[in-house]
Amino acid sequence: MAAMKPRTGDGPLETERSNHGTILRIPLEGGGRMVLELNDTELCALSEVVCEAVERLDN
Repeated sequence: MAAMKPRTGDGPLETERSNHGTILRIPLEGGGRMVLELNDTELCALSEVVCEAVERLDN
């Protein structure tokens, strides 16, 4: 029988590279995490949008 990992759902913001792309785990305010699997194109688009939002904070 395979070992089972606990699935608490809580944890830090993190990314992990897989054969299918990048897995992004984002903690949510009420608990748990949102998990996204992004290909390279989607990851670059997300990066651009987040960078634009951060630049607006500086203004």
